[in-house]
Amino acid sequence: MRSSDGKTRDLVTTMPGAGWDYAQTRHPYHFIERPKGPHYCVYNRRHMAVCFDDHSTEDGYWLLRQKAALLNTGEYPVEFKGPDAERLLDKLFTKDITKVKVGRCGYGLACYEDGGLIVDGILLRLAEDQFWYAQADGDFYSWARAHASGMDVEISDPNIFVSQIQGPNALKILEAASDDGMPEPFGYFAVARVNFGGQEVVVTRTGYTNELGWEFYTEPHHDADALWAHLKSAGDPFGLDIFGLDAMNIRRIEAGILNAGSDFDHSTTPYDVGLGRFVDEDKADFIGKEALKTASRNLRLMGVKCISGAPLINGLVVIGVNVAGKITAGAISPYLGYGIGIALMKKGGLTPGAKVLVECQDGEMREGELVALPFYDKLAEIPRGKLVDIPERK
Repeated sequence: MRSSDGKTRDLVTTMPGAGWDYAQTRHPYHFIERPKGPHYCVYNRRHMAVCFDDHSTEDGYWLLRQKAALLNTGEYPVEFKGPDAERLLDKLFTKDITKVKVGRCGYGLACYEDGGLIVDGILLRLAEDQFWYAQADGDFYSWARAHASGMDVEISDPNIFVSQIQGPNALKILEAASDDGMPEPFGYFAVARVNFGGQEVVVTRTGYTNELGWEFYTEPHHDADALWAHLKSAGDPFGLDIFGLDAMNIRRIEAGILNAGSDFDHSTTPYDVGLGRFVDEDKADFIGKEALKTASRNLRLMGVKCISGAPLINGLVVIGVNVAGKITAGAISPYLGYGIGIALMKKGGLTPGAKVLVECQDGEMREGELVALPFYDKLAEIPRGKLVDIPERK
């Protein structure tokens, strides 16, 4: 039975004493979050804050939309290093990794041989023969090790943790925090090494919110307390504070950003969920290529608009009298003022505007309609810095 039934959920909360929490890892900023009353999910065996007692989900959402919000993520960076690092990654991912230049990021999407999706993430190219792959929750490390047999490449866990600062003030905070000012160039999907209070840190112009933002990578040799104190001091004038996944989840649904393991999994191909643009069909070879050649190109993943309720995760989507799909993500958008969701339909080819009944968090079936993702900012101009959109709180 799934834990999310719309009424209760199971989260991790810190409590006194020793016990069974083997193979779970705290973020370096765990004790900084503690006074805020965090509640965690387990993501890549790491604790990632879902919500905090000191502010509401709606407060966190507006912090992200109007100022700047920090999330200490559960993303899991894996390092690939050696003469065959590029060759292995190009085999593992559907995109042509050889085109990712040093100092740039790429989107890494991995499939099984049958074309089903394993995981996605951000690939950083730090040198010709060195990469970090910041993966979403999923079974990728062992998959990569298995396919590296016979190759001259070292695959390791560098014990790195990813945090993201997102929102309209995010780049102002980066400029204020950097000892040497804004790194140049630092366009969308760039990688840079920046000094924060004398500590060199890898930063990327990426995020999971479709807001203006960047991410930073805390390594074992960093003084995490000093690093956070430095960033907090730089961010205070711009309203920077910590928030959780619940608030970020609303924004990522609005943006049509997918979550591995729920919006897509082994039963869906990239084409099913609108990620076909990240499949380079002309590549010489990659795992899943043969299966994807004949896979349906009909889109199955759609947005759902529900004026009178919040779509329930795993809830039904009904057309006429037939169950046509299920909800994979749902929330009320404070900005749009209505319920929004992502739905995986049984069949592709449905068009935006189709009328549906949506199972909502109150247990009722409510009227809704299918919409194209994302709900707004169709060209992703906000994260690229081409559109300044700071809405007023309703």
